Amino acid sequence: MQTNLTRMKVYIAGICSLIVTAGVARFSYTSLLPIMQAEAGLNEVGAGWLATVNYAGYLTGVLIVACLNNLSHKFVLYRLYLVLAVLTTAAMALTTNLYLWSLLRYVSGIGTSAGFILASGLILKWLVSQGKRGELGIHFSGIGLSIFFAAFLVEVLLRASVGWQGQWLYLSLMAVFFAVPAWIWMPNPNKIVSTHANHQVLDRPPSRLFAWIMMAAYFCAGYGYVVSATFIVDIVEGFSALAGRGQHVFIVLGLAATPAVLVWDLVARKWGYLKALLLAYGLQIVGIMLPAVSDNLLVIGVGAILFGATFVACVSLVLTMAGQFYPSNPAKFMGKMTLAYGSAQIIAPMFTGLLASWFGSYALSLYLSGGVMLLGVGLVGVLIRLDAQELEGRRILAANA
Repeated sequence: MQTNLTRMKVYIAGICSLIVTAGVARFSYTSLLPIMQAEAGLNEVGAGWLATVNYAGYLTGVLIVACLNNLSHKFVLYRLYLVLAVLTTAAMALTTNLYLWSLLRYVSGIGTSAGFILASGLILKWLVSQGKRGELGIHFSGIGLSIFFAAFLVEVLLRASVGWQGQWLYLSLMAVFFAVPAWIWMPNPNKIVSTHANHQVLDRPPSRLFAWIMMAAYFCAGYGYVVSATFIVDIVEGFSALAGRGQHVFIVLGLAATPAVLVWDLVARKWGYLKALLLAYGLQIVGIMLPAVSDNLLVIGVGAILFGATFVACVSLVLTMAGQFYPSNPAKFMGKMTLAYGSAQIIAPMFTGLLASWFGSYALSLYLSGGVMLLGVGLVGVLIRLDAQELEGRRILAANA
């Protein structure tokens, strides 16, 4: 199988890995949150807690990846995480104990890093070895598809009156289906045959200041992402006039995210990654805030489109940049960047659940999320200035050499 890999097969493997580890192991919880509250007795605080431990698991998975230098070990870990994503999803149907749910969501979160970090690094490494453009837009289109497939399946099962336990089991079966190409077509680093043997891969690390500010900006993106991505279905269902529309909005969000990453790749080629990132941050703020200021379905739909089209762009643009800084071992720096993103994902859901419980609304959490993203806009602006200064410094050194 590995000797006949094509770029299409590799990208399909990456997309399928995201459907398994992001769509099923993570985003399906967003779709199932209202039905679990209605049928399994899950309250707002418990909902926020389960989201928090899932993201804590993801952060653990990222930490493990960041500590590994051996690509062969990362490939084995990638396959192990695919299995964990399937098993922990199915096991959610077997208990109503919050502590057991917490353990399962934590382990499921660990598996999520397979699609986001491990697959990204393995794919980027393969692309570089084949002399192809090192862009991850097609791979990250799988995030939008993962949301769509998970939300669509939940909506179909809801119409068939399938309860929350059956939903988790059907989702695990869907994960098995997509895990097959994710397993067999992901490039094994031990079997990669470079078509550019004379091409030397050179790392171009950023300055320490640039890296720290980039991590802070990505932390802001993580906070802005997690509130809407985790609670959007419940937010919509909370409007009396929009009952039953939550899954529809989430499906629209996923559909908007799917082609968006390809568009953002084109924007980045024309304007540069940092300017594209600045635009994505600004538009994401609008997408976050619209459900806080209006209960009109059209307005919320526009917000979902803007949010879906931009949160995935932030991930794709930042991780592509990280991979281009360290093409020799892209997953390592990707992992470090994702630690910043993931730490925000631990803080935000639990805090959001508490605020929703205290005030009976998600509005304050959305305002706070938008404010954190606004701080991120300022940090990306600083990165643009630093990048220009560093470029000018390199030009002066080259001129004096």
